[in-house]
Amino acid sequence: MDIQVQSFAVTNLRRRPLVVETGGFVAGFTPDTDNPYLNYATPLPGVEPTERDVAALIGAFRERGLLPRLEFAPEAAPGVAPVLRAAGFGTEAVHEYLVCTPHTLILPPSADSPYVENPTTDEEFADLDAALAEAFEGAFTPSAQGAARLRRTQQRGGAVRFVRAPQGGVAGGASCSPPAEDTAELSGVGTRPAHRGRGIAAAVTAALTEAMFARGAGSVWLEYSGEGSRRVYERVGYRPQGTRLYLSLPRTRQP
Repeated sequence: MDIQVQSFAVTNLRRRPLVVETGGFVAGFTPDTDNPYLNYATPLPGVEPTERDVAALIGAFRERGLLPRLEFAPEAAPGVAPVLRAAGFGTEAVHEYLVCTPHTLILPPSADSPYVENPTTDEEFADLDAALAEAFEGAFTPSAQGAARLRRTQQRGGAVRFVRAPQGGVAGGASCSPPAEDTAELSGVGTRPAHRGRGIAAAVTAALTEAMFARGAGSVWLEYSGEGSRRVYERVGYRPQGTRLYLSLPRTRQP
């Protein structure tokens, strides 16, 4: 699964508005933001980069005023991390990823599950972007660009789902990338604090996963942020499969 997830990461980054490929790396940039989670690189599976390759990659980030940063499945390219660490890159995080297949998917009982909707209006996309910003406690600021990115995800073959709050607006939601390499990445599952504990994350996750299987994906994968969220995903049918490594070059170490 590591090779498949890494091949997906390459294909998915090549969908970014601006793509730079150098020395066995693919860097995907989003011009309207310097958010490091929207501007990063990943290696081709099996690549063994040289110091010169890494220097060229660093240069691609620096000339745009961005933090040199990578996300990848280390087992799919075992020669990458040692060269990056030798160049000064440090570990931001190591995340386990979970995978769901049509055979493991468990849909929550409809009688006990919140009603999940597909956003269609500008207001709904904006409300979802704002809800996710609150859910992730300021990791990003809600914006017209964020709402537009959610809409583009849906327009390009991915999926976006949300649950309405009883008083109006959005209680929580998530999105899933368009499939590639027979898999898709489900990300950004978030629920506003006032609406947690009501099954929203599980309902949205199940709905998005089912939608990807209906479009022919053989699996869907995601990363989790804590044991509580992991239990939610496991109840829907997600199972551990591997790890993803996040590396970045601290500004004090940049050449």
